[in-house]
Amino acid sequence: MNVSDHYFADVLMFFDGKPLELSLYQALFRQLEALFPDGSVRVQKSQISFYGRHLYGAASLPVRRRKDWPEHCLVVTLGLNRRLDSPRVAVAVEPYPGRWTHHFLLTEEDQIDGELLGWFREAWDFAESKR
Repeated sequence: MNVSDHYFADVLMFFDGKPLELSLYQALFRQLEALFPDGSVRVQKSQISFYGRHLYGAASLPVRRRKDWPEHCLVVTLGLNRRLDSPRVAVAVEPYPGRWTHHFLLTEEDQIDGELLGWFREAWDFAESKR
């Protein structure tokens, strides 16, 4: 996966003081790097964004934590052309007709499983289909 020269330092700064979240992100990155070797990743102020030709997913820290959310978690966001019907989806919104944004809360590495990676593949394919 294509990363900037300062990627590793930027990731450490993004997760400063959040070792559990950093560990979850690193596990996710390893999986995405294997799945999308031609993709790229950008560390931004509020999220780490994953791109092919277009944005297909992101990882972030919760900004507005709901009361029922875990204290330590990584928020994973995917854009799909349909609403997922899964208890794993913490929040789903349709900002544009036929474009659904899904947020997942990861608290353990084993949640980065075939199902989640399948949704990443679907998000990649959906993003790549855009003009």
